[in-house]
Amino acid sequence: MFTGIITAVGRIVEVRALGDSGAHGKQLLIETPAGYLDDVGLGDSIALNGACMTATQIDAATGRFAIDISAESLARTAGLDQPGPINLEKALCAHDRLGGHIVSGHVDGIGQVTHFAPVGESWELRVLAPRELAKYLAYKGSITVNGVSLTVNRVSDAAEGCEFSINLIPHTVQNTALHALAVGAAVNLEIDLIARYVERMLSSAGVAGAGSS
Repeated sequence: MFTGIITAVGRIVEVRALGDSGAHGKQLLIETPAGYLDDVGLGDSIALNGACMTATQIDAATGRFAIDISAESLARTAGLDQPGPINLEKALCAHDRLGGHIVSGHVDGIGQVTHFAPVGESWELRVLAPRELAKYLAYKGSITVNGVSLTVNRVSDAAEGCEFSINLIPHTVQNTALHALAVGAAVNLEIDLIARYVERMLSSAGVAGAGSS
């Protein structure tokens, strides 16, 4: 489990094919800030742009680790198939502060940045989410964008999907890889875990009610 509070900005420095066909995944080599891997062991979970991955190789001396990502995961995520900056978060420990919201590290869909511009001292980020995620997005609700726990400020439904707006304070822009986003960029989205269960309970109640009548 994670909280959506980014603990470092790393960089994918190399992407290696694990086979010679589209059915094979990739191995990513990630560079981290000095000391970041001091408390990380083989098999530990680290979220990369919000996607939970397993550390398969660690070189703490050089600050680099590797993960293997399947073709299935590559097809359902964004930003994990090429070199570039990436948000990192270590798995939540039982004694840690829950500073963001409960995040599983499982990407629910890919969104597209439709607007990213400064507003006063902050930045406004708008993302078009797939239509199937619209029912989970609400004013002042939580959403994870590329692994960052954020609060929805506005929601607008349209035929092509659901556009939501987020305000990014300077600290978030400066200390995550969100500063590298541009209009048209694809981003990983994870809906609020509580919203997921509420939707399931409501749909199950509807089925049970229809059956009893």
